[in-house]
Amino acid sequence: MALDNTLNFMGYRKIAQIASAILLVIAIASLSTNGLKLGLDFTGGTLIEVAYDQTADLSNIRSALETSGYNNALVINFGSDQDVLVRLPQSNNSQLGDELLAVLKQGYDGDIDLHRIEYVGPQVGEELREQGGLGLLAALISVMIYVTFRFQFKFSIGAVIALAHDVIIVLGFFSLLRLDFDLTVLAAILAVIGYSLNDTIVVSDRIRENFRIVRKGQPEEIINRSLTQTLGRTLMTSITTLLVLSSLFVFGGEIIHGFATALIVGVLIGTYSSIFVAANMLLALNISKEDLAIPVVEGADHVDGMP
Repeated sequence: MALDNTLNFMGYRKIAQIASAILLVIAIASLSTNGLKLGLDFTGGTLIEVAYDQTADLSNIRSALETSGYNNALVINFGSDQDVLVRLPQSNNSQLGDELLAVLKQGYDGDIDLHRIEYVGPQVGEELREQGGLGLLAALISVMIYVTFRFQFKFSIGAVIALAHDVIIVLGFFSLLRLDFDLTVLAAILAVIGYSLNDTIVVSDRIRENFRIVRKGQPEEIINRSLTQTLGRTLMTSITTLLVLSSLFVFGGEIIHGFATALIVGVLIGTYSSIFVAANMLLALNISKEDLAIPVVEGADHVDGMP
């Protein structure tokens, strides 16, 4: 069976290995030195949202808070230049919202409305960190078990390495740029695992099929053929997903900004890893026709899926 018009993806596998190694080293180095800028969900503290009747001066707000003893406060715009989000270290003061509002109103002639106040205790934040890490680990283990039963053990190794590759790079991206890592970002990373796995399953299914029906051809040629056949589907899925995520990033507001950012990075890396990382691992593990041969039933005239 001819393999004409097949893109030579695996011909660039060494370049892909170098690129992945560089990205992983940068990500791991940043995570080791900078760590993650954990959000309120994980660190505990108080989050307050206020609305000004005109453009808020963030510098004056920070100065007023520091003067009143509220040190280490994070002050940012939230959605518009009139909405302000203030994040403070842990506090058990139930009157904090009213006290903060009084501080902000000092020297300001207009109106300021308190929209919401949220408090997360340190114990809750610690539990969320532990449960989030266990959730990621459980997801990877479940993927490995599923792919082993669905395909073959070598496929499961490739799939899990590709998913770990995606997760580490997304975490490294947030660490390197010092972006807030909260529960919405954790949810996005779990969604990235699902997205990348779906893409890897489609590619793996085609690789298995071609290994069984192509009579001649080296593993590298068969994998190239499989990747070429699924390329259109992979690109269309990625592009349409990125269009939606870009809209969320631009118009979704601050509350899901981190979620959209993590998914955009995850989709880009996941598309790359389903082509170059998972398939590359199959070659590294010496995948062969014998690994994917359908067991012959004694007395059967032919093997299902083969001429």
